[in-house]
This record gives sequence, C-alpha cells and structure tokens, in this order.
Amino acid sequence: MSLADELFIENCRDIIANGVSDEECHVRPHWEDGTPAHTIKKFCIVNRYDLQKEFPIMTLRRVYYRSAIDEILWIYQKKSNRVADLSSHIWDAWADENGTIGKAYGYQLGVKHHYPEGDFDQVDKVLYDLKHDPNSRRIMTNTYNHADLSKMRLAPMTFNVTGNRLNAILNQRSQDMLTANNWNVCQYAALLIMFAKSTGFEPGELVHVIADAHIYDRHIDALKRLIEKKPYPAPEMQVEDITDFYKFTKNSFTAVDYKYHEFTDKIPVAI
Repeated sequence: MSLADELFIENCRDIIANGVSDEECHVRPHWEDGTPAHTIKKFCIVNRYDLQKEFPIMTLRRVYYRSAIDEILWIYQKKSNRVADLSSHIWDAWADENGTIGKAYGYQLGVKHHYPEGDFDQVDKVLYDLKHDPNSRRIMTNTYNHADLSKMRLAPMTFNVTGNRLNAILNQRSQDMLTANNWNVCQYAALLIMFAKSTGFEPGELVHVIADAHIYDRHIDALKRLIEKKPYPAPEMQVEDITDFYKFTKNSFTAVDYKYHEFTDKIPVAI
C-alpha cells in the first residue's frame, strides 16, 4: 500500500482511540449553522516520507495533486496572496475586499531582506544557499511573523543537505486531518523535489511535524469509513527535467497509473 495511506490510517486510528476531546471547552471554529466545531486531537505527530521510494500521495481517495501543486507554486513561486493569481478557487471564501488573503503565505515569502551576499526574498535565499553553501544549517523559510499573526496561517520549512540528498522538515501548528493532511504532504513533497532539481540534489526525506493534529466531530464517521478501505500501491510520479525553479508548473508532475477509491461524502468545513 501507499506509505501515505499507511501513515494516515495509523494517525487517524490513534487520534480516534487516544485523542483528547475539546467538547467541554470554548472553541473559535464553528459550523455554518453556528454550532461550535469541536475536535479530538493529538499533540505532535511526526511522519517521515522517503521520496526516493515513492511520492506520498493517498489512494484511499483521490487527491487533486495538480491543484495542490498549483497552490504551492502560488505561494513559493508567485509569492502571491491574491486569489486571482491561483488557478483554483479554494481561497475565494477567505478573500478580503482587496481580493487577497491578507499578509499570509506568499506575502511573507516575497518580502526582501538584506544579507551580506545581497538582497533576497526567502525563496531566492534558499535557492542561493543550496547552490553556494549547502552545508549551512540555516536554510529555511518561515511564514511566521508575529506582527501579522492574526492575518495568516503558518507553515515554516527547514532544508538540510545530507550527502547528495536534499531533505526538509515541514512544521505545521495545526491540521485538519481529513481535509488537509495529504493535500499538504503532496504539496511539500513536490516543493522539495522542485528545489532539489533546481539546485543539483536528489530529493531525500520529507519530515512532517504537526503540533495539533485534529479530527472535527462532524468528520469522524466519514473518516472511519475512509480508513477501512484497502489502499492501492502508490503511483509513479514523473517530473519534468527542469533545473530552474521558476519554470515549473502544475503540469510538470504526472502521476502514472494513479489508482484511488471513490469518496463521495460531503465534508463540512469549519469556519
């Protein structure tokens, strides 16, 4: 079976069996009808994906990986916070009166900073360091800016070169397991591959750290049905031979013989 499926099933069963409920607590998220959106959660889940073995895409249900990659390129390549710059409409509901998602994601990555080597934004500094100082232990991106915290979501990423392999750690403060887990894993696996190809390294290991891994109360029944399915093997992910990070597109990735189960449950979204 796909390792992504195996870890997802293991994580979700653990949360359901051993997680802590916040049902007795006051919570910020709520459902569309105004009912509080409670969760069961586990603190600090850590998953490891070796990209030399397989691309970590779920087969329990279809993952629209090109849309996921399009979003990560919107953030890291376009460095945009404007929803009109994104091919899909997944952020439309969160857009403000200016058509942006505020000082989040690409906005933070596109801000230039001064270094001894010159002025770089965060993405270009990572690419520069991987080419010129790959043994540095300070190669990272960080969308965490305390001054803008109320207007953003967080996903810091740290890069590490070991031998000829580029590895990375994705740190997430919070994750809705059913709606977002494998979507994010696919995104950052693809990002790691693109950075590796752009800087002359082999893709290595993606380590995913989730501080608050949770399942919403109205997702539990659908998720239980999902993890009872028998996963398929992971497909082969073919990637175009591109060496310029800014030349990648969502169509640079093709999952060959991608088999997946149908999943027709409607997933309510907590607001």
